[in-house]
Amino acid sequence: MEASKSRLLHRSLREAPPKAVGGDGVWLIAEDGRRILDASGGAAVSCLGHQHPRVLEAITRQASKLAFAHTGFFSSEPAEALAEALVGDEPGGLAYAYLVSGGSEAIEASIKLARQYFAESGQPQRHRFIARRQSYHGNTLGALAAGGNAWRREPYAPLLSAAFSHVTPAFAYHEKRDSESETDFVTRLAAELEAEFQRLGPDTVAAFIAEPVVGATAGCVPAPEGYFRAVREICNRHGALLILDEVMCGMGRTGTRHAWEQEGVAPDIQAIAKGLGGGYQPIGAMLAGGRIIDAIRQGSGAFQHGHTYLAHPLACAAALEVQRVIDDEHLLDRIQDLGRQLERRLTERFGNHRHVGDIRGRGLFQAIELVADRASRTPFDPALKLHQRIKAAALEGGLACYPSGGTLDGRSGDHVLLAPPYIATSDDIDMIVDRLGHAVDLALKSVGH
Repeated sequence: MEASKSRLLHRSLREAPPKAVGGDGVWLIAEDGRRILDASGGAAVSCLGHQHPRVLEAITRQASKLAFAHTGFFSSEPAEALAEALVGDEPGGLAYAYLVSGGSEAIEASIKLARQYFAESGQPQRHRFIARRQSYHGNTLGALAAGGNAWRREPYAPLLSAAFSHVTPAFAYHEKRDSESETDFVTRLAAELEAEFQRLGPDTVAAFIAEPVVGATAGCVPAPEGYFRAVREICNRHGALLILDEVMCGMGRTGTRHAWEQEGVAPDIQAIAKGLGGGYQPIGAMLAGGRIIDAIRQGSGAFQHGHTYLAHPLACAAALEVQRVIDDEHLLDRIQDLGRQLERRLTERFGNHRHVGDIRGRGLFQAIELVADRASRTPFDPALKLHQRIKAAALEGGLACYPSGGTLDGRSGDHVLLAPPYIATSDDIDMIVDRLGHAVDLALKSVGH
């Protein structure tokens, strides 16, 4: 299908993608009848796979009662129930949920809440945010400014706020020196963050923003042991907030409800989205600590922000059922078991592969990084578009995965991200790795490797 025949503005203006016409568990069904194994849930979205009967029934039930009520006038039953499910037990001190329509909105809300909190608690000079290079926090202008991906930022650079600065990512494969131990690496990164606080003026920094496990831009990069504890200590010492972006890695994806549970820290503000609603409706959320909301309640009395579709009843009903299914079917335990199998199978298939330099991730959030030379970790020439070739070869072989370029610096480097549905079987995991192996080898052959 030529893109020119479609009135829809597709991601590529030169060719239109095939149409998906159905879904069945871990499978997507294309218009030509082909069944495609959805090994990445789109972009780590479809955590319960496709057409889950319980979630469809919950949406139908809610639609028959109330589809929409504007939050300027009303609350709704599913919104209240979802907020209670998310923060009723105040995990890590997070006590309130602000329900939006996606990850970028959740990050925008997080940035604005941090700013308003300081404006209303007698520290209006705190307006700077520190994030990391090769991070991704969304595509709206505030989230894009927070993100550290050079390629995504470049066209919009003149529009991006100077309130955001970036430090070295906790990306051991590329950033840890051969002479450093993991502890040395963490110490160096912490010293760099401390230096950035000092450069900006510690009392001007509102927050540090980071993904606990970096998703799209770098490919499932977990931080070294102790990194987030060091970061938390620096933020505490200088009175800054810690904002954790779990849009991709949260809501069970790494084997615990929140990825930060594995780091021994908790954020002041957290963004979640993809695994929250599993793709059944557009939804995201900002989770905020009680002390932040209490300060605003005692100040102006309102968060100065809003969207038309906040806490949308249908979206909330869908997300609530997704979370109930995860609990009822004990899927967090399953993610840990399947995650170990996925890591093992990737290691068996690619551990000695001459063009796979790194296999990394947590739970059902794993990636492989492609390199031209393993010894020097040299990436392939970006002009080869190796990641796009892998995506095409995989799709041809009945596998949807999530390859990306710019792994190293936003321009060069290729990786493939896998984020299978939590309902996947052991056989599905084997099939994913087998099909990926075939696609990688075909793509490499096409560029003369």
